[in-house]
Amino acid sequence: MIPFSLMWGGFAFFWEYSVISAGNAPFFFMLWGLPFVAVGLHVIFGRFLIDAKQRANTYYGVTNQRIIIVSGVLSKKVKSLNLRTLSDLSLDEKANGRGSISFGGSSLPNWWANGMPWPGMQSATPSFELIENPREVFEVVRKAQGTG
Repeated sequence: MIPFSLMWGGFAFFWEYSVISAGNAPFFFMLWGLPFVAVGLHVIFGRFLIDAKQRANTYYGVTNQRIIIVSGVLSKKVKSLNLRTLSDLSLDEKANGRGSISFGGSSLPNWWANGMPWPGMQSATPSFELIENPREVFEVVRKAQGTG
């Protein structure tokens, strides 16, 4: 995603700079480049800021019957999953001690499901993302499910 964002943003900035510095370009051309510059700023920088805000406003819970994910930047969204009906449970543990637990399989390709976060776009697979002690949480979920 980084090479694409730099190419998109670089071209959008080049376009806008060229149009403005020409001095005699139609006003419409100056306006035409602004949405592309805005998208370029989002894919280069903004997506990281939105992701950080989203993660700061996300809370995870495990009960003896449910997985609960509360998240949202502008409004709260609550995702509640029945432990008894979860078809797939997977653990992805990183070397730094953090990791993710995914609940259920995804029908979308991994590059699409976990790709660039646009505002309002949710991951295709509910998951506890980049949590501390993921193996311990994984075992808690398995015990709550009755499989651990």
